[in-house]
Amino acid sequence: MRKNISSGAPWEDQVGYCRAVRMGNTIEVSGTAPVLDGKTVGDNAYEQTKVCLEIIQEAIEKAGGKMEDVIRTRMFVTDISQWVAIGKAHGEFFAKIKPATTMVEVSALIEPDMLIEIEATAIIH
Repeated sequence: MRKNISSGAPWEDQVGYCRAVRMGNTIEVSGTAPVLDGKTVGDNAYEQTKVCLEIIQEAIEKAGGKMEDVIRTRMFVTDISQWVAIGKAHGEFFAKIKPATTMVEVSALIEPDMLIEIEATAIIH
């Protein structure tokens, strides 16, 4: 059985996606940027990473999971030299969980003030 978790963003219908999808005990969270109420939040990579992870946490919880269920994250960043700040924020959420992760630099995200976008996979146990 499939459960779609919507963020309510208008571009979900335009693009044809949702914030997260739960199939059985697996939750996949779409690429999540630091956007609240249609605006990029956070002035630096650390703050933006925290916002992304808070949004991801909310989606996972709406799908019936918790952050401890996360087994994988993928981070797309516009400036890899900010990896320490990004890693610090990621570590604050996952220090004890330690999911598999990837951090790659990309040339741009949808909005020029976005520094990071994160995907996550969780398996409810």
